[in-house]
Amino acid sequence: MKEGSMNTHLWRSGPNGPGGEPADVTVGCHRRLRGPYTGAGSLVRALVPAAYERWPELVRAHAIEILTMAPELKDRIGAAPETLTSLAAPEERTRIYAAVRTRRLAHGLVEFLHSYTNLRGSGPLGLRFTDIDEADPTDQEFLAILLRRIQGMPISVTVGSRGGDLPDELVSALARYATRLTPAQTATTTATGAPQDPGRLLSAYIASDGTSDDPDELAAYEAADPALRATLHDERAALLLRDGDWSLRLGAVPYHLERGSDPAGAANEALHEAVYYTAGLGLWHAVLDYSDRARAVVDPEQAERYWDFSGKMGSSLAMLGRTQEAEKLYLEVRARYALPMAQMFTGYFMAMLYTRLHPAELRDHQLAKSYLSNTITLASLLPDAEERTFHSVFQRNGMALVEMHLGNMSEALHLVDTGITRLDAELPADRHRLHRSVLVHNRGRVLAALGRLPAALADLTTVIGLDPNYPDYYFERAGLLHKAGQNSAALADYDTAISLSPPFWEVHFNRADLRAKTGDAEGAIADLRRVVELEPAELDARVNLISLLIETGQAKAVEPLLREGLRLTPDDARLLQVRGQLAWDAGSADSARHDFELALESDPDCVAALAGRAALAFDSGDIDTALRDLTRAVELEPGDPDLRYNRAYVHQAAEQWQAAVDDYTLALGLPGADQAELLRQRAKCHRALGDREAERTDLEAATRTAAGSAVSAGAA
Repeated sequence: MKEGSMNTHLWRSGPNGPGGEPADVTVGCHRRLRGPYTGAGSLVRALVPAAYERWPELVRAHAIEILTMAPELKDRIGAAPETLTSLAAPEERTRIYAAVRTRRLAHGLVEFLHSYTNLRGSGPLGLRFTDIDEADPTDQEFLAILLRRIQGMPISVTVGSRGGDLPDELVSALARYATRLTPAQTATTTATGAPQDPGRLLSAYIASDGTSDDPDELAAYEAADPALRATLHDERAALLLRDGDWSLRLGAVPYHLERGSDPAGAANEALHEAVYYTAGLGLWHAVLDYSDRARAVVDPEQAERYWDFSGKMGSSLAMLGRTQEAEKLYLEVRARYALPMAQMFTGYFMAMLYTRLHPAELRDHQLAKSYLSNTITLASLLPDAEERTFHSVFQRNGMALVEMHLGNMSEALHLVDTGITRLDAELPADRHRLHRSVLVHNRGRVLAALGRLPAALADLTTVIGLDPNYPDYYFERAGLLHKAGQNSAALADYDTAISLSPPFWEVHFNRADLRAKTGDAEGAIADLRRVVELEPAELDARVNLISLLIETGQAKAVEPLLREGLRLTPDDARLLQVRGQLAWDAGSADSARHDFELALESDPDCVAALAGRAALAFDSGDIDTALRDLTRAVELEPGDPDLRYNRAYVHQAAEQWQAAVDDYTLALGLPGADQAELLRQRAKCHRALGDREAERTDLEAATRTAAGSAVSAGAA
């Protein structure tokens, strides 16, 4: 049993076998079965039908993640809340999801399992997942998050892998939370030595949908007549299409058709369906896999289909952060095909790479603009009037983004405004509803950047009316409402965003900031705890949480947060500084100094560590070091009155009276300064300098300031 775990989780590596711990649910995760979420979807199919009978409200609360992972359950539980994105026809779907959406879905399923096990109340739920090294990254991500987040839940997990590579996040979770059993510790079958029928072995391999790791079955498959193999693959695909779940179209069906008698036809169509379905859900690893396989079965002379697959492959690479590979693919398409649509689509995506998706050092907004100038021209030449209107507006919307990045806000606003007007004038009202809403949203963003908050809020309110189940709009409007000082309305929007989406940390981080600024420290702490629970590596949230706990007198709660943060990022200067501060508070100056030094080695400009080391130096009589550190801290944060006060106090202790007066005077002009204390200390310096009149003036002002503060506090 690992540290922090109430459960024993196991990781079995090696060949699959009949042995293993008993489990309530055992699922195979091999992507050849059902593509993305093969394992998670099978788990959902096993649990949800009965759960829906007993606790329908629980299932409905998690419908988005459930139906993404097991779409065939829609007939049982109904549709998830619809958005303009989910309702748009494929050719009108202009919004694409970020790759991080899968983390939201994984967190949502973990929380469904948490609630399910609490309601179930019949002992631990045993889950077994096999073939995790052959799983789609969505399942691997889900398992990593599951292992981390089920500590304290009545759930035990066994995972099985065949020995292949696993992503770092899953390896880390398995190493921390699971006991690994090697092949020698894993039960395996005992060979009988009896000859086996090749036909039966071949059929068994086909029936496994290519997932069997039985060497005899694989040998029989490889030795079989290719024509017979193709026939068996065709028959298996037909059976699955007739009798199987829809999600088999994302795994076993295309697998068999690729190896059947008509890969260029039937497999082509199956992969096309899989590409568009998974792209619409933001399952980019799967899109990349299907697109690559589709290009292998499609003749490049079948130009429209080939460049379409290439474009989807490029999009998936870009969304996964592999932007230079995406650019290479787009350039390949542009060199191969002179077709207007191929040039227009790849030109648009090249522009997006250079204005938004490439790493900052590779971005070139002028180059992006040149690509879009070309695509706008191509769009204007399309023969179909409706297509010409839509694509012209779409490309100009891309140009508006580039103009925003170049700082040309007025031009960006003009481009979006004219696009909205043109769509309204030239297209039927029921066409491209999604893109119309996107344009209004983009106009709101430009207006916000221009500082026109009321107009920006009006546009966000409009798009919420058009697309009321899309959580990101509430999240964005909440930020604008907060800027406008409408804090109650902002909190309501954050609450709505949370209710409409699987968990995402950003909404809690922003709500914590709002709560902290409005005096709700405990609410802010709760939100920041939620961020750290969802994504422990979000250091800004961890640091803010630790600071709030210290400020509210809850220092004892800091230690586990600090320890985990330093385990994840052992050289983070902010966390090292906090550890030093806690050591100092506990009376251990040597430990505090050591941590401040470590923090400054990691980040020489860590102001809090500079201030802490300066205080230690002052306490030990090392005035020069204290002044050097405080001077650097003041240079970095000249608007901090406390740093000015501290340096002035050190100058004062060193009898550098005029330097102290100068710092106290500067501090008095800064927001948040303790006016009365600064005036009292400056008065002492004036007395040392022999300026009795200045001393008396400061002391009288200090008295008036202190009295005013006392009256204000009493009234409050």
